[in-house]
Amino acid sequence: MFSVTVRDHMMIAHSFRGEVFGPAQRLHGATFIVDATFRRATLNADNIVVDIGLAAAELKAVVGELSYRNLDDEAAFAGVNTSTEALAQVVADRLAERLHAGALGEAGRGLAGIAVTLRESHVAWASYERTL
Repeated sequence: MFSVTVRDHMMIAHSFRGEVFGPAQRLHGATFIVDATFRRATLNADNIVVDIGLAAAELKAVVGELSYRNLDDEAAFAGVNTSTEALAQVVADRLAERLHAGALGEAGRGLAGIAVTLRESHVAWASYERTL
């Protein structure tokens, strides 16, 4: 399996519900490094996985929809604990929607999967991987 990874970042505010979250139940900020990895079994006719520039632009657009927002105020996240794991899935699913709409061009049609990793610090991160 071949892969290409592009990176961006996002800064959000949110809070959690549930005792397991301790002080994070209060409103707080988080900055995530976001890696999106695109996978395919064979290289395309241009000998690439995907156009890196297009992939980076689409990731930037997706994280731009989330950045500098209090996710507690966003209708899409009503009643949802926006954990690192859950946000990794949101980013992956939104990238998949864009891919299915043709945003990554012809090279995007042969992709087999996307993995998204959100790094919340140098010692902790979470990922979500999905097929296409």
